[in-house]
Amino acid sequence: MGKKVTVVGAGFYGSTTAQRLAEYDVFETVVLTDIIEGKPEGLALDMNQSRPIEGFETKVVGATTGTGGEGYEAIADSDIVVITAGLPRKPGMSRMDLLGVNAKIVRGVAEQVAKYAPNAVVIVVSNPLDEMTALAQIATQFPRNRVLGQAGMLDTARFTHFVAEELGVPVKSVRTLTLGSHGDTMVPVPSQCTVDGKPLSDLLSADKIEELVVRTRNGGAEVVALLKTGSAYYAPSAAAARMAKAVAEDSGAVMPVCAWVDGEYGISGVYLGVEAEIGAGGIRKVVETNLTDAELAELKVAAEAVRAKQADVANL
Repeated sequence: MGKKVTVVGAGFYGSTTAQRLAEYDVFETVVLTDIIEGKPEGLALDMNQSRPIEGFETKVVGATTGTGGEGYEAIADSDIVVITAGLPRKPGMSRMDLLGVNAKIVRGVAEQVAKYAPNAVVIVVSNPLDEMTALAQIATQFPRNRVLGQAGMLDTARFTHFVAEELGVPVKSVRTLTLGSHGDTMVPVPSQCTVDGKPLSDLLSADKIEELVVRTRNGGAEVVALLKTGSAYYAPSAAAARMAKAVAEDSGAVMPVCAWVDGEYGISGVYLGVEAEIGAGGIRKVVETNLTDAELAELKVAAEAVRAKQADVANL
């Protein structure tokens, strides 16, 4: 215990992430912040009252913050900061449509994190994910291993769920992997996808696998279209919370995340969806997976697409 984690943004995503982190009971304190006055305090009070029922001791603290940095002292000395701040998508919007508006929000938050929690590991979940992760690193000036993004955990979870449903098998028997970006250049890795250890390609036709890949790539949009207001948060918050838990426990768990790639796969100088070993300092190392030539080629295409967009965010 003794660990402090902050979740910035008390919307559905942020509040659900805070709840999950509190219920793990591995943190001393979970801080939830928002710019809507009273909202984080009210949610924190509500969550704290669930402690006797769920049996956890972690205290949840709510803090209203201002755009000028007011209230950010509540996050002081956090070990981990999860940034969920920003606008969600509306039906018909792509993640990239959020770039301009969310860049301003994320930059402002990152600067306050650097000021009040200079040793924190930062987990970014704001969209467009790959670009916001790059921006958070630029704005905090933190070492790149301490800034990572949540994407692959969610994409693989969606892919795994779709495969399990299609085959009528337990989700725990399915292993999938997606790399690349969170969005149009998501790179599924069929060669690493198995069901009870058997290659997925032995069980499903290439056409069916491609259909599930497309559904995974559009997984967020499918939820947005159904909800009509707001975007997915149960699965995304589960992913972000697990990443934060791996940092808190210095577990060394290997997870698909958005991490700084510097030479791995022959790709350098870009934030990209890869598998990485997660520990107390954030990314311990990028783990290179055996890819087919076709998969590696796709990953390199994704890297260049993301690189071009990340170059733009430095000025936002």
